[in-house]
Amino acid sequence: MRWLGLLIAAALALQLFFVARIAVMARLDPQSTAFQRSEAWRLQREKGRLPWRQRWVPYERISDKLKQAVIASEDDGFSNHDGVDWDALEKAWQKNARAEAQAAKAQASRKPAATTSGRPAARAPKVVGGSTITQQLAKNLFLSGERTLLRKGQEFVLTLLLETLLDKQRILEIYLNSVEWGEGVFGAEAAAQHYFRKPASALSAYEAARLAVMLPRPKYFEKLPNSGYLAERAQHIAGRLGSAELP
Repeated sequence: MRWLGLLIAAALALQLFFVARIAVMARLDPQSTAFQRSEAWRLQREKGRLPWRQRWVPYERISDKLKQAVIASEDDGFSNHDGVDWDALEKAWQKNARAEAQAAKAQASRKPAATTSGRPAARAPKVVGGSTITQQLAKNLFLSGERTLLRKGQEFVLTLLLETLLDKQRILEIYLNSVEWGEGVFGAEAAAQHYFRKPASALSAYEAARLAVMLPRPKYFEKLPNSGYLAERAQHIAGRLGSAELP
């Protein structure tokens, strides 16, 4: 019981630490995120150098087109939900369940000899997250990339704290200034300069849409600037900017 009490006290102390950190962010810009620090360590270890591009710019100096594009692409209910889009989570869960069932069925239908005939193994199903912008920010700010129930539970707590202690504009401002847009490229200003040689305030609708579409796989699309999917999806998102509600 004593150890259990100590464990509970430590968990509560950790939550109070998170509350204090988030409360400070209402006034002060975070210097770095947990994800950025892990990336800095990886780049230093693998490359022996630290290619890093990031420059914080206030909310007003980020193009509304980029804000709209990110909301349209990543979280179209951002301005209205409480941090968690339960409908999107349910749809993502159902889609993942169907994909896993189809993968299992395909694997079961393969002949035993197929595993030794040089035929490629069945591809693992793609996992759809359904995370909101606030959830993504909570994970990037404080958590590791591991997929466990404990980490997911902490993500939900942090999401509710962010929504309680910060307004929507501040959440979006921190997200756009800290999210990854390529290897060592963080934030809207660095991304706009890196890809288009212009400030984040001057992005066109299509340029903003391209950056938004890159977000789920920024390093991948950084290496494939002529991707047909990227261009087609960006055109689609650019056409939806008017329907994206800004906070």
